[in-house]
Amino acid sequence: MASMAWFWRLVCEPDCSDACQVNCPGCRALAPEWESQGRVTAAATAPAIDFRWSNLPTLWNCWSKSVSARMLARLNPARRGRAQATGQAGCGCHAPTASHTAMQDPTASNTAIKAEVQRHYSAQALALSGCGDSGCCTPALPEQLSAVPMYAAQEVGNLPGEALLASLGCGNPLARADLRPGEVVLDLGSGGGMDVMVAAGRVAPGGKVFGLDSSEEMLSIARNGAARVGASNVEFLKGDLESVPLPDESVDVIISNCVVNLAPDKDTAMSEAFRVLRRGGRLAISDIVTRQPVPAPLRENMTAWAACIGGALSEDEYRDQLEAAGFTDVAIYRDREYTAQDAEAAGLSQVLAEAGLDTALRLGFASAGICARKQATTATAVAGSPAKNLVAPTQGGLTS
Repeated sequence: MASMAWFWRLVCEPDCSDACQVNCPGCRALAPEWESQGRVTAAATAPAIDFRWSNLPTLWNCWSKSVSARMLARLNPARRGRAQATGQAGCGCHAPTASHTAMQDPTASNTAIKAEVQRHYSAQALALSGCGDSGCCTPALPEQLSAVPMYAAQEVGNLPGEALLASLGCGNPLARADLRPGEVVLDLGSGGGMDVMVAAGRVAPGGKVFGLDSSEEMLSIARNGAARVGASNVEFLKGDLESVPLPDESVDVIISNCVVNLAPDKDTAMSEAFRVLRRGGRLAISDIVTRQPVPAPLRENMTAWAACIGGALSEDEYRDQLEAAGFTDVAIYRDREYTAQDAEAAGLSQVLAEAGLDTALRLGFASAGICARKQATTATAVAGSPAKNLVAPTQGGLTS
């Protein structure tokens, strides 16, 4: 492999996506070299895997685009972005991110963030597709950062391997959701479907769980997993947090696992959550929070957004956003404080360094549980006017 180093340097780079790096022999061969240069990559931290010929077409497309882009850049640097943008095949790790220019215009910013988030998580899902339960694939998160160990073994032990490997959460929202049989649950950003399948068992009989995700590749993993375990009381919907395809007041509980931070328009996302929640319903989510607002260099970095830190809210911001949407009884629990070692394991050391943060502790990043409620009734009616919207929340499932 060492004799191929000249070729790998031509086609591989530290900025390749994690999905590419964990499957790419070139990225793995160069990982020690990059690490000596201060760039710790997913290829350096992920467990070793055997090369799989089934991944060759994807890797070849990625390498081909990389070589083409670099050669064109040498001839005319202005054409580099055009070369990178052509074609949809490959792992997507060389797609342009417009990390700083997109932030100049809020509308363009939101569009760029959504595109990068969807690209990143679709690439993660594609890298895991076909893994099954053999354990041959690398988890999308390093073992020390995975939230899967936070769940009871009897609830996740029988779930498909792909669902567990694709789990990208930072906590266990079900630990505080207090789900009951007959309730209707919505998982915002359901990914590979692990939380949906666990919740489905808790609300049976009579209950139902909806999983919402914007990545068709993640939805495919989730639907296949639910079919394999016979979870008949689940339904997966394509969409995002800013436009939930469900009627007003149609769910009893909203859960989410490290996804709200990915929404560029959090005002709309939280208003949508409030809209679909029934009166008396509750919200129980896990997400990344900080003690201080995230600075502009991180908010403007697309890699940071996809990694759940660029769009993270401070605890005060989170509380204000939820209350502005109409939620009450907001409570935030800091479950796990992230360290510089965690940032390194996640491959974020360089991103933080570029933002002028020598340690992840500077902003107080943490995995947190966030709970809130929607009042069972509206405020007391004005004297002399009839009371409105005093209907008690209904129970049971929706028809699919």
